Amino acid sequence: MSTRPPTPSRRTLLRAMAALPASAVLLGELPGLAGTALAAAPPSGSATRYTIVPFLNSNDGTVNVYQSDDATDFRLLRSSAYTPPSNRIRDASVFKHTDGFYYLTYTTHTWQDVSTTIGFARSSDRANWNFLYDYTVPITNLSRAWAPEWFVDSDGSVNVIVSCSVTSDEWIFTPYRLKATNSALTAWSSPVALSGIGSNHIDTYIVRTGSTYHAFTKNETTKYIEYATASSLTGPYTISRTGDWAGWGSYREGPSVIQLDNGAWRIFFDGYGDGTYYYSDSYDTFATWSAPTALPVVSGTARHFTVIKETVSGGPSLAKNVTRSFQSANYSTRYWQVQSSLLNLPVVTGSSTAAEKSASTFTVVAGLADANGYSFRDSSGNYLRHWDFRARFDANDGTSTFAKDATFIARTGSSSGAIRWESYNYPGYYLRHYNYQLRVERTAGTDLFRQDSSFVPVGAWG
Repeated sequence: MSTRPPTPSRRTLLRAMAALPASAVLLGELPGLAGTALAAAPPSGSATRYTIVPFLNSNDGTVNVYQSDDATDFRLLRSSAYTPPSNRIRDASVFKHTDGFYYLTYTTHTWQDVSTTIGFARSSDRANWNFLYDYTVPITNLSRAWAPEWFVDSDGSVNVIVSCSVTSDEWIFTPYRLKATNSALTAWSSPVALSGIGSNHIDTYIVRTGSTYHAFTKNETTKYIEYATASSLTGPYTISRTGDWAGWGSYREGPSVIQLDNGAWRIFFDGYGDGTYYYSDSYDTFATWSAPTALPVVSGTARHFTVIKETVSGGPSLAKNVTRSFQSANYSTRYWQVQSSLLNLPVVTGSSTAAEKSASTFTVVAGLADANGYSFRDSSGNYLRHWDFRARFDANDGTSTFAKDATFIARTGSSSGAIRWESYNYPGYYLRHYNYQLRVERTAGTDLFRQDSSFVPVGAWG
């Protein structure tokens, strides 16, 4: 069984006239983005970490820092983590450089004001930031330089893609590339316009796969996010998808694209007309997309952000090819148990029958769809999988669909030693108990959902 869950993105209402440019992600290891993961579940003891640094719906003078292990459930790392010494901070883009520091670049003024500079700040831990400098973008008669985005190319070069307008037409933006000419990121090449995208396109976000650059860019006339490709970062680009080609609707802007652990691509964007941040997933390299879904927790609070992905230490650790039982983190007398092929959560004690204890014992093995993930066998050799969002045990039929349905990615649980099990082919969906039955459900981003979806591996009952 396989449907693709949507994911959200959100942005600025009054910034409908404002321009935001491109950022970029490379398929596989990203030069300059230390710790960036390939499209695979993190190995045991490691964790995937996504970071966003949005400015606030209520305040464009500061930014919060949020992190997530699944690109869906973002949790606050630090509020008001960085406030520049003067002016504003909007549209902050973050990346990790080869020197081990995290860098921000951002818009320095409100959308109403002339804004010829972009700002830079640096942090060693993503929580504490130091102002570096404001940089005047060297374009003759520049009116506004908005939404600078980091882009690290396959040769390791560090670039900023920024949308700029001139005084003769202050609301018509064109994306430009600035290339760092030193490793300290204090000197930049002359701006080069991205050929083929053209004027009146803003928020151009670039993803590179192989030798192709994929650009997601907002058409400021139609208010749709369009799609273009090129063989060079600066173009020429060919726009091949226009209108509501992806089903995201209009009055959308600020796209940011990242690859998930299962290989899918996720786009975040601002539905600035309805005040919602959305996400949407693609499993065929940008050809089709899931219906847009509101991003829990930060939607309505966070405004324009980009996402970085890293693999870090400290993730859940669970041995494979061993037997374990799984105890509910918030109902400590209840354990996973197979009942008529379905996975339920009854009370299990030392006085339970041998059959009940055996039905509460599972063999932990490498994930059928991803060896870094996990699959679970019952005593009869059937595998835990989701079907119509219900957790059940079935014989492996050898198909790729079954392998994906039966693979789960370990995420840190709500208490010490607890693990949350994310569906491999439904990112953001977790095994959770409801009425003492186990289902796969989309995270609500609440403490209760995290507790209901957390289970502690313990010594086997059987």
